[in-house]
Amino acid sequence: MPGGAIAEVSATTDVNRIEAPITWKAYFMCAFAAFGGIYFGYDSGYINGVKGMAYFIHQQTGKPYLGPDPSDEEKAAFALEAWRDSLITSILSAGTFFGAIIAGDLADFIGRRLTIIAGCAVFMIGVILQTASAGLGLLVAGRLIAGFGVGFVSAIIILYMSECSPKKIRGAVVSGYQFAITIGLLLAACVDYATQNRRDTGSYRIPIAIQMLWALFLGLGIAFLPDSPRYFVKRGKLDKAANSLSRLRGQPVSSDFVQNELAEIVANHEYELQVVPQGSYWSSWANCFKGGLSKPSSNLRRTILGTSMQMMQQWTGVNFIFYFGTTFFNQLGTINNPFLISLITTLVNVCSTPISFWTIERFGRRPLLIWGALGMLICEFLVAIM
Repeated sequence: MPGGAIAEVSATTDVNRIEAPITWKAYFMCAFAAFGGIYFGYDSGYINGVKGMAYFIHQQTGKPYLGPDPSDEEKAAFALEAWRDSLITSILSAGTFFGAIIAGDLADFIGRRLTIIAGCAVFMIGVILQTASAGLGLLVAGRLIAGFGVGFVSAIIILYMSECSPKKIRGAVVSGYQFAITIGLLLAACVDYATQNRRDTGSYRIPIAIQMLWALFLGLGIAFLPDSPRYFVKRGKLDKAANSLSRLRGQPVSSDFVQNELAEIVANHEYELQVVPQGSYWSSWANCFKGGLSKPSSNLRRTILGTSMQMMQQWTGVNFIFYFGTTFFNQLGTINNPFLISLITTLVNVCSTPISFWTIERFGRRPLLIWGALGMLICEFLVAIM
């Protein structure tokens, strides 16, 4: 084997022998996975409230402030134009789209850890531009750049954590990441609620600038952790892979725990090389779309299934509440405090997410998706007819 970290690839059915005892470092990784979720959730949620703030609307559109007893028509008119609202919201997703595409190749080239750190740095540059903005141009540019950083982190953080965490807590890491996203949304709603009545730039600059804290914590925390052992195996650096596992598991390189887990990683990688056709860079992308839809094991069917589930989840309508809820509730004219309603919706989101941790094991993935979608359909229909 290149690098000489292991002499022979062998397998064992004794799981306890492969898995080293869980150490504080494993929980340390869970904590930083959570910061990745808060980072993504807060960035997704803060813009909802900012777009409904009186000072921000006045600054962006020049419309005069509402009087002490405005009519429903005046309330509806005191809002961002539809094109401006859509541009500010969607430009982040445009950056995220391209950032996520770039991140996969970048993570294979420079490593998962450095890609996440680079994503945090790019994101902070975007946040600085947004914080300094006093008009539409710089704000949009900042959100576009921040979107690239979000794409880097959101695409790689779970990959990094799943490759580094022990099997026994791998599911908890993924679940904890999703739970942290809901906490990030809630924190954003709380900050927006606290600054909504300010009649200065602090009303929107404070919620924007706070994002830098999550990126800073995540970037600094990841900097003290080793890179993924699977990344080193893919690069043929087995010595570094062994050292990475040793640090992650809190065991010496020569221990059976490290050597057996490394052997398993190498065996999985060699198996992937056997079953996946090797070729040029573009052919590796083309492999994702080979096969027929009628064949369950085809790559095309797997790709469509995975991407369509994510796409349909985004289309369910929940993002409308999180991205446009405050302005929507404000324009209804029937809700006195739309910021409070937005805060309540994110709080419900936080409280309901842990329930899925139990129900997913009790009832399974598919029933939970079906009944969850039905519940969303009913609730969103009620919102639509309000």
